[in-house]
Amino acid sequence: MKKLLAPLLLVLFSQCKEKAAPPAPVYPIPHERQVAWQELEFYGFVHFNMNTFSDREWGFGDEKPEQFNPTALDARQWARIAKEAGMKGLIITAKHHDGFVLWPSAYTEHSVKNSPWRDGKGDLIQEFVDACREYGLKVGIYYSPWDRNHPDYGKPEYISYMRNQLTELLTNYGEIFEVWFDGANGGTGWYGGANEERKVDKLTYYDWENTHALVRELQPNAMLFSDAGPDVRWVGNEHGFAYETTWSNLMRDSVYAGMPEYSEKWASGQENGTHWVPAESDVSIRPGWYYHAYEDHKVKTLPQLMEIFYKSIGRNSSLLINFPVDTRGLIHENDEEAILKMAAKIKEDFQTNLAIEAAISSSADRGYGYEASRVIDGDYETYWTLSDGTGPKANLELDFGKEVSFNRLLLQEYTPLGQRVKAFTLEAEINGSWEKIASGTTVGYKRILRFPDVSTQKIRIAFEDGKDIPLISELGIYYAPKLLLPPLIEREKSGKLTLLSPDEGLEIRYSLDGSEPSELYTNPLEIQEASTLKVISIDPKTGENSDMLQKELEIAKAKWKTEDEKAIDENPSSYATLSSSKIQVNLGEAVTLTGFTYFPMQARYPSGHFTEFAFRISQDGKNWTEVASGEFANVVNSPIEQEIRFDAIPAKWIELEAIKTADGNPATLAEIGVLTR
Repeated sequence: MKKLLAPLLLVLFSQCKEKAAPPAPVYPIPHERQVAWQELEFYGFVHFNMNTFSDREWGFGDEKPEQFNPTALDARQWARIAKEAGMKGLIITAKHHDGFVLWPSAYTEHSVKNSPWRDGKGDLIQEFVDACREYGLKVGIYYSPWDRNHPDYGKPEYISYMRNQLTELLTNYGEIFEVWFDGANGGTGWYGGANEERKVDKLTYYDWENTHALVRELQPNAMLFSDAGPDVRWVGNEHGFAYETTWSNLMRDSVYAGMPEYSEKWASGQENGTHWVPAESDVSIRPGWYYHAYEDHKVKTLPQLMEIFYKSIGRNSSLLINFPVDTRGLIHENDEEAILKMAAKIKEDFQTNLAIEAAISSSADRGYGYEASRVIDGDYETYWTLSDGTGPKANLELDFGKEVSFNRLLLQEYTPLGQRVKAFTLEAEINGSWEKIASGTTVGYKRILRFPDVSTQKIRIAFEDGKDIPLISELGIYYAPKLLLPPLIEREKSGKLTLLSPDEGLEIRYSLDGSEPSELYTNPLEIQEASTLKVISIDPKTGENSDMLQKELEIAKAKWKTEDEKAIDENPSSYATLSSSKIQVNLGEAVTLTGFTYFPMQARYPSGHFTEFAFRISQDGKNWTEVASGEFANVVNSPIEQEIRFDAIPAKWIELEAIKTADGNPATLAEIGVLTR
């Protein structure tokens, strides 16, 4: 009986305690729909429309409905991949700038209803909606205000057309969680055959106040996206990165969709912003937003995707990753593999919150209901805070009871009462003294800091500055296993070789003679001769290592000279345009060649790819001997480095000529190289 009495008295005592009143909000604060949207954090874009079949990013508007004809379209595949990736919703390009629409709109013939797909009886928006709902995903709609096909664009009549189509989309397909308006609008277009440039006043032409009111009437819970919101704003770049300091507050009345200076002045938000307009970071999993076969080898790597995750969701932003669905109507296998690797790594990084097992205390609190323990209870609706008038400075201290290792800190503010924190630091007790480990500025809905591994028993989070007392809803301490991938290899024209670790705290081992990599890499290497490089990454804490990467390094290009140095700068992102369809290179010395390499232009809008070539050598730069000719058969769809071999021959000069380019434009190349082994 005595054993039961103490817990019973404790329960009765706690029930008698009265929870302190919550603090007053710090304005601006979010609307309920914004709170619900922020909790989604991660969702997907589907760019699939006429551009997929015209192989463009922005269609001109003169495309024909007959061009739209996917061979194996499966919206359920899109939804399945998004669900497996941890996404909470999908947004589809219902109408892009070219004006073609993915549903049988009653207001245009430029529609799937006049395409061969599904014999003209298809409704892709309905298929998309059904697939999303089957997999428990929210449904979003992208609608371009610009229409390069419509004859009335630029006139008042077009606004009625746009609102009629929005009414169809927002009444016929159930609940929509986000309506995405692109800021790109006005310019050249087909415009029903006019083939002219039409400029509009982006601030006034669309009468956004009444257009937004229409969306509000039809979909009261939908978030409205544009540069200016009004509900969620563009992050200001297409890299998927928010900012070290990211406010959800925005001087909204000073911003409009498509304003030229938006990215520089407004995209990161403002501490004194008048409205709550949180940021959305958008990025494509490939360089382009629409599918292009020539980008199949350019899908973002796992390190790149994780960098995007930490610099978007980890910086008070949502993350919108785009899938350029291919001409089959499927998410490409390379894209699926990449996004699922990302999902697995996120799960691994945040598998165990070490803070849950720690004893937690604070320098002060508001009283019952707002104690420090609220930040580790797993409930976003509860939070730790201070008494009114005590200011923004306070500490949270965690004692793990034993030494633990970690490298991630996660914080969340209770944003329904406003964004407050302006500066905080993470400290660890090392040998009896507190040492600074990491620091941050804004927190917002979620902030994640990454730092090298720390081992300690006690840590302290010090909130140093803010707009008012802090309201911290959740706190997480994690150990993210190292990203055990081979190092990245960078080489300069001089021969300088740099090996880049895929994660902090890893060792790099290498060899240059083809043996097992054993040399510890500490500083860049000078490699002048042809060598066989083998590299691995090693986690010194576990002893585990990555797969080995082998790369054949050729002679350095330090002595090489040519008319356009971009062709020999060892930078695949730059490129040379050849005025005479050929490039000549002085190698600076006699070299015995066994072949050459051609790296096609890698720009977002490639042109001038060599399809037929001739390769010649010379001893004096005047008299030339052709040693190879032929074609690069699939260079347009697969613009990777091309390698041509021939019998060994000495040369001081080389010449590569484009006999024919894929599009008839002047020949281009990112890099020319030689083979000597």
